[in-house]
Amino acid sequence: MNRFRLTTMRTMTILMLAGATVTTAGCVNVTAPDKPIVINLNISVTQEVVYRLDNEAKTLIQQNPGIF
Repeated sequence: MNRFRLTTMRTMTILMLAGATVTTAGCVNVTAPDKPIVINLNISVTQEVVYRLDNEAKTLIQQNPGIF
């Protein structure tokens, strides 16, 4: 008798979960937007160039300013 009650309770639980799943499945509504989607990309690119001269190169440039 107790076994019959457990089987019935399992069956009822499964049926209730299936019923809840079926009733909530129809609640989703997908529509296209009326206005186009606008994405603003404000990108600022800055670049720093750092150079270091070797002492020999620095003296060479100072001695020959017309090299470059």
